Amino acid sequence: MDTKVEKELPSVDPEKLSRAMQDFAERGQRIAESFIKQQEKSDGFQVPDPVVVSKAFMEMAQQLMADPQKLAETQAKLWNSYAELWQTTAKRMSGEEAEPVVEPESGDRRVPENSRKDQLVFAFIKQSYLLTSDWMQQTVGDVEGLDPKTAEKVRFYTRQWVDALSPSNFVATNPVVLRKTAESGGENLLDGMENLLGDLEKGKGKLRISMTDEEAFTLGENVATSPGKVIFENELMQLIQYEPTTKKVRATPLLIVPPWINKFYVLDLQPKNSFIKWAVDQGNTVFVISWVNPDGKLADKSFDDYMLEGPLAALDAMQTATGEKKANIVGYCIGGTLTACTLAYMAAKKDNRIKSATFLTTMVDFSDPGELGVFIDDEQIAMVEEHMNKKGYLEGSHMSTVFNMMRDNDLIWSFIVNNYLMGRRPLPFDLLYWNSDSTRMPVMMHSFYLRTMYLENKLVEPGAISLAGVPIDLGKIKTPTYILSTRDDHIAPWKSTYSATGLYSGPKRFVLSASGHIAGVVNPPVKEKYCFWTNTKTPKNPDAWLEGAKRQEGSWWPDWDKWVKRHGGTKDVAARKPGGGKLKPLEDAPGSYVKVRLRE
Repeated sequence: MDTKVEKELPSVDPEKLSRAMQDFAERGQRIAESFIKQQEKSDGFQVPDPVVVSKAFMEMAQQLMADPQKLAETQAKLWNSYAELWQTTAKRMSGEEAEPVVEPESGDRRVPENSRKDQLVFAFIKQSYLLTSDWMQQTVGDVEGLDPKTAEKVRFYTRQWVDALSPSNFVATNPVVLRKTAESGGENLLDGMENLLGDLEKGKGKLRISMTDEEAFTLGENVATSPGKVIFENELMQLIQYEPTTKKVRATPLLIVPPWINKFYVLDLQPKNSFIKWAVDQGNTVFVISWVNPDGKLADKSFDDYMLEGPLAALDAMQTATGEKKANIVGYCIGGTLTACTLAYMAAKKDNRIKSATFLTTMVDFSDPGELGVFIDDEQIAMVEEHMNKKGYLEGSHMSTVFNMMRDNDLIWSFIVNNYLMGRRPLPFDLLYWNSDSTRMPVMMHSFYLRTMYLENKLVEPGAISLAGVPIDLGKIKTPTYILSTRDDHIAPWKSTYSATGLYSGPKRFVLSASGHIAGVVNPPVKEKYCFWTNTKTPKNPDAWLEGAKRQEGSWWPDWDKWVKRHGGTKDVAARKPGGGKLKPLEDAPGSYVKVRLRE
């Protein structure tokens, strides 16, 4: 390196470095002691389970070695690719032009941006990585003789492995980090160590990656700000009624049933992207269920209880509050699954209080659960149940880990680079604040959900599931339904959610939004972002539906509002103030249940 350039580069003050290293050592010792104490209390349960992963790869290795000729062919193919890479690199070293052997796909976060340019060393590293990772994934994906579940695990965990080894995740192979290190004299690495230790302290020895500035948000102040009142509560939920913003409202109120794996305010993050506020502004009397964050005292709460004390109790309370017997209902994700079960239960009981039902990214047919299926089999569910039986619930951090692994480059490795290598603090981001605010799940309810639905797929079988002593049948649901799915959904794959169109008996409208499980749903019209597809027909094959669908620009919200308005009653009524009926307010929205955060 040129001496003049070396002198121009800043360096860390030796005294500051010494103090920092001493502080890091002391904190590291305390973190290690805390981790050991936690391990002593732990039952050994973890996600992913290393035994499960090892068994899958052992089976894969046995099948791979059973066909040595095929293995030799794949290795020869890799070596030929390397030879081509060496030749093109040699040409570039001698000043000749040479096309890259392999290029990353657009948006591939595994490769540092600057290594896409004409930096010879980093270009070689990038292409070497891409060749090896693509070869590895193709090789394990082509192994014959594996049962589908094992093959699925092998593909998933291989992807985790190759993503972890991305050049962008290491100081020496990330040119952006190297430049930052040189320009700051290594300050970024000291700051990164500070951030790393802080996250380890937060997790008591376990790494809890900070995705946003959690101190920047306060529920009721700058997230979950829509004004309203809690008008009813029981052990499992609080029911919030929102303040109207119009003089007249539709006669039929609207109930939103959110998932209980995370909290309801994903639909009320900020005024500019709040589905709840927007629905209120369209003239709806909006109620939302805010689920409790359960502890061991609620271990015996069942799926039946979530139905009885959730939407059914909410409907009773809404009738008391508004005087209206009927309601429209919106179910999101697992909240939508519960809504479907509730509708089937109500159909069996001849209860016709629901005028229309909207399902947002909801699975009822679990025959193809996507990558979540990696974590669903008898062995793994038994492990989860054994763990839950000891505590009475499943910690929210375990489900959070699963969801983060499904989008590891976005939700794990990008923050590893930003927080620990670049030494930056994560920016305030309302959606990521919500994403980190996960909840526990009672053992009885969650075990039923995993086994009966994900593992055995009993919900699609008429009468195979009984809730509160009543056999349910989705085919008995004659309620008009609006089914929204999202094209890039990694939690509820859209082709799986489409199966509902062949299960419900009433009029159906299926709409497909661009983007994923959250962004495709929380897509306000003012952003003019993404698009959606509609098709008045619902053929059996989802690909046939998409082929005949019409693409429409912008948000699906106005399309839904036009549809739900038809079920809003023949005449509008005077706006309903929370507490204006027979149920008096208990506290201001967003209520106290939602404010219980995990401190595991």
